[in-house]
Amino acid sequence: MADPATPSPRRARGRPRDWDDKTAQNTIKSLDRAMEVLEHLSDTPGVTLSGLAEDLSQSPATVYRILVTLEGRGLVEFDPAAQLWHIGARAFIIGARYLRRTTLVDRARPLMRRLMEVTGETANLGIARDAHVLFVSQVETHATIRAFFPPGTLSPMHASGIGKALLAQMSDDRLSRLIATAPLDQFTARTLTEPATLRADLEATRDRGYAIDDEEKNEGMRCIAAPVFDLSGEAVAGISVSGPVSRVSVTQTARLAEAVMAAADDLSAAMGGARRQG
Repeated sequence: MADPATPSPRRARGRPRDWDDKTAQNTIKSLDRAMEVLEHLSDTPGVTLSGLAEDLSQSPATVYRILVTLEGRGLVEFDPAAQLWHIGARAFIIGARYLRRTTLVDRARPLMRRLMEVTGETANLGIARDAHVLFVSQVETHATIRAFFPPGTLSPMHASGIGKALLAQMSDDRLSRLIATAPLDQFTARTLTEPATLRADLEATRDRGYAIDDEEKNEGMRCIAAPVFDLSGEAVAGISVSGPVSRVSVTQTARLAEAVMAAADDLSAAMGGARRQG
């Protein structure tokens, strides 16, 4: 006879039998609308109730009920003086807990701080999220002109130093699928929007060990990045320095790249991955 105190395998499962069924019967429409409101607020510096309702094509009454509910949880905040709704502090707390799920950020912080001090430029840490780079940590330079990618920022991989460092480590099949499905949008005159040109740049990136975002996302800003590997040899993140072209100049590229690759090597080792050979 089974011990009643011991949960059955079925009860111990972490997901239901119809986990893969994403049809409407398994979604909560009101919750989905609430998440849409929350995500929209996270992308705006502040918005009125009527503006939010118009942006989301929802009735003001429905949006107001959602906002009041989220406000009760601290996920959104209301500025009565300006009559604007904002993302709340609780949303940041929940997002920070996501970052604590892995030791990547904690292990990277001292290395990023040292990288910033050695190079004098802002150090960044990012991971792949679909066709984008999700910036998860940053150590800002003390210089007055600096790059700014706060945690939570998304940037297209093809126009990002970290993104190209990660793309260069992908298998050809995976890279082909990504290029075929993700638009190679143009942000500046230097953005690589042709698949053949991007592939050639990624091959050069792989050969030298680091990627360069040469004013491809923002004019006047340059970035140098290198991949971080885990125990299985997979590129799980990228680390970079970024700054104005006046300081991150062509003549400084080799020096900065060595510092970035050394930081990536140290972080790879801390994650159980291998350092560069040679």
